[in-house]
Amino acid sequence: MTELEKLKQELKKLNTGYAKIHEIPAEKRGEFGRELNAKKMAILEQIRKAEEAAFDVDVEAIDVTAPCGVNEPLPEFYPVSNGSRHPLMTELDRVAKIYQMMGFDVMESRQLDDEFHMFDSLNFAKEHPARDGYDTFRTEEGLIPPAHTSTMQHRVLKAYKNRLEQGKEIAVVVPGRVYRNEDVDATHEHTFYQCEGVYVSKDCKLSDMLGILREFFEKYYEQKLNIRTQPGYFPFTEPSLEFMIEKPKALGGKKGDFLEMLGCGMIHPNVLKMAGIDPEVYHGFAWGGGIDRLAMLRYGLKDVRYFESGNLNFLKEFK
Repeated sequence: MTELEKLKQELKKLNTGYAKIHEIPAEKRGEFGRELNAKKMAILEQIRKAEEAAFDVDVEAIDVTAPCGVNEPLPEFYPVSNGSRHPLMTELDRVAKIYQMMGFDVMESRQLDDEFHMFDSLNFAKEHPARDGYDTFRTEEGLIPPAHTSTMQHRVLKAYKNRLEQGKEIAVVVPGRVYRNEDVDATHEHTFYQCEGVYVSKDCKLSDMLGILREFFEKYYEQKLNIRTQPGYFPFTEPSLEFMIEKPKALGGKKGDFLEMLGCGMIHPNVLKMAGIDPEVYHGFAWGGGIDRLAMLRYGLKDVRYFESGNLNFLKEFK
């Protein structure tokens, strides 16, 4: 029996003494009670010290998840496998490298943003429904997890406008994670990835943007593609378009099958003005599209939720 166990036993016996107080003559009960309490307090103090001493013992930390001890060889039966890169990160790098080969710089996006960059700098009217808290996430501090990579447009224009003064152009892409208040299903997620493109010069035209996007998708899918556009609406571009490509043969596409891939358009003069760029002298275009969608099409996936599921069986397929 340990010292701590002995003390607890002694305390238990001592506690039975309180039941005998009524047997003590009335004139001696006070003194008996004081002695009993003093003994109890002394034992409790000894127990406290003994418990502290027990916790002070140095014990070597053990990783209970490890298959063996430190510096010991793995058991022969233990299966060893290397991890793999997440497919979205692979596709994000693939997208960035194609644009880099076309002369674009890459700027990192943000995980949290503010009202100004999310709405004001992008020509959203004060009463625009997208400002409603039900349509976007907001933190208790009033910050906004970006709902699109377009929140970076103002930063790109401000950071690179000195290039215009040097007679060069602004050519930047911004891949990043975005968040939406979505009903999650096979084709919608609340968290996904986009890539924003921004181009500004003195003489760029809408046809230049269409050429850049066509070149990107042909490089990405490694085949010649037909393209198509249809009218769209974004507060920060005018005119605004929805860009479509003919479904690649590698994805089972047939002639005449088109897929909408991203939104794009000429940068609105108000957005240029907000960044201190004269829209009478310079023109620009911008676009933004989902990287998850590219990956789904590339790998023939039917459910976007696989990417965020943490399912190792799914991830192992991309080794």
